[in-house]
Amino acid sequence: MPNLADLCTNADRDYQVGVHDIESWEKDHGRILENTIILFRTGYGQFYPDREKYFGTSKTGQAAIPELHFPGISPAATQWLVENRNIKAMGLDTPSLDYGQSKEFKTHQILLGLNKPGFENLANLEQLSAKGISIVALPMKIEKGSSAPLRIIATLIYS
Repeated sequence: MPNLADLCTNADRDYQVGVHDIESWEKDHGRILENTIILFRTGYGQFYPDREKYFGTSKTGQAAIPELHFPGISPAATQWLVENRNIKAMGLDTPSLDYGQSKEFKTHQILLGLNKPGFENLANLEQLSAKGISIVALPMKIEKGSSAPLRIIATLIYS
């Protein structure tokens, strides 16, 4: 999916992937097919495990919350993807689907409200091609849990 690394890691730590980013990607790579799993590479995976670079602060707990700065996916882009492309799931290489300063977590609400999974903290997305990959997502089963650790595997099906 879109390589937004230059936008997210250099210019704006609070960048939110927008509909225009997705439409730009589609101009270069073609329309996103229904039931696709979308993975956004922001470039933030390169900062892990450096807490200050990855989260935008070295603080932890409640003191960290007002200082969190990392990219996410805008609610408008999420709504557009589920309504216009009927995506199966989406993920990215940051700590949250919503950007660090989010207070309402609308992206989570939209995606998970439609029972579509969201994957966070993904690693090694720079090793994937822009399309033509198959994804297997294996979450740990946690009774009555709303989230879980995930083992995600990608394989190339065509280039």
